[in-house]
Amino acid sequence: MIPPGKTIGVLGGGQLGRMLAHAAQALGYKVFVYDPSGHGPAAGAADRVVQAPYEDIAALTAFARSVDVITYEFENVPFEPLEAIAGLVPLHPRAEVLRICQNRQREKAWLRANGIAHARYAEALDGDVAAAVAQVGRPCVIKTADFGYDGKGQMKVTTDDDLEKATAIFRGRRCVVEKWIDFQREVSVICARNAAGERKTFPVAENIHRHHILDFSIVPARVSEAVAREAEAIAASVAEKLGVVGLIAVEFFVTVGGEVLVNELAPRTHNSGHWSLDAAPTSQFEQQVRAVCGLPLGPVEPFGPTVMVNILGDAWKWKGNQVVGEPNWAAVLGEPKAKLHLYGKDEPRPGRKMGHFTVRDATIEGALALAESLQARL
Repeated sequence: MIPPGKTIGVLGGGQLGRMLAHAAQALGYKVFVYDPSGHGPAAGAADRVVQAPYEDIAALTAFARSVDVITYEFENVPFEPLEAIAGLVPLHPRAEVLRICQNRQREKAWLRANGIAHARYAEALDGDVAAAVAQVGRPCVIKTADFGYDGKGQMKVTTDDDLEKATAIFRGRRCVVEKWIDFQREVSVICARNAAGERKTFPVAENIHRHHILDFSIVPARVSEAVAREAEAIAASVAEKLGVVGLIAVEFFVTVGGEVLVNELAPRTHNSGHWSLDAAPTSQFEQQVRAVCGLPLGPVEPFGPTVMVNILGDAWKWKGNQVVGEPNWAAVLGEPKAKLHLYGKDEPRPGRKMGHFTVRDATIEGALALAESLQARL
């Protein structure tokens, strides 16, 4: 066990690191952040910030020696530098988990090898997407193998024109081509696991995306009890088979026929778990601290129906490329059933996650209706 009073190192300086720092400090830990930009949202919450590239082995080594455990708020950390510090300090989750989850080809291959249901796919590791599309069939989705999130680096292919464009766009790039899934719901499950093998699974969240970016998360998800049990069981199995110490978020498609298929893995806290800050006895961020420090895991049963709404830079008032007005914060702050969380980012941009708010109500229908109303007023 790494007890309160010790120092947690966090790789990455984004909003997940900021909220992780708040949770760790509430438990009495110090938080050092390693952030190549040096001025991300986590910088305002950290006890210390180290600004250096991830590839700077000397700086990363010194950082590792200054903390008692290292975890992540961002999985796209280069794998090779992590190997250099793996023997200096506990690194949770281990570097190999990041290596698998930061690359779609490795992630899909791992799912296939471990018998975990996922969308049919083919590899195009030499950029020959046409051959892979022929294997999978159309419609399909082409995704770059490396460093994709929020819909970046992917394209749906249905027509011959789509395929011609995709062939030019993805030429020479490592890709996977996935069969298009006719889904009725997108859901996610966050599973925490500590080094002793104790696990806690947060309830299934239903996720609604707009332009490939998460818009709403609804807890509990509007799925059958059988689907919820299956998704939670799969997430627990993924955590166990990967040997995760920390958190793993598993995103799923629930098909029209009721199949539960894994879409993506994220070895960290997740946007769809932000509801837990206001509606669970243990937030996902506190749970990450507990898991990586070897503390007992906390209870996760929700207090009641909750909806989380992302706030993007689009909520600001724009004239051309200039911001000319703030969102209507009073709309959220004046609502007793809502809680506002802003990330302290330096400037809004369209599509940039600037914060979120949560709404709790007696029913899912009531929480969702109020969340939609507040979003419109914001």
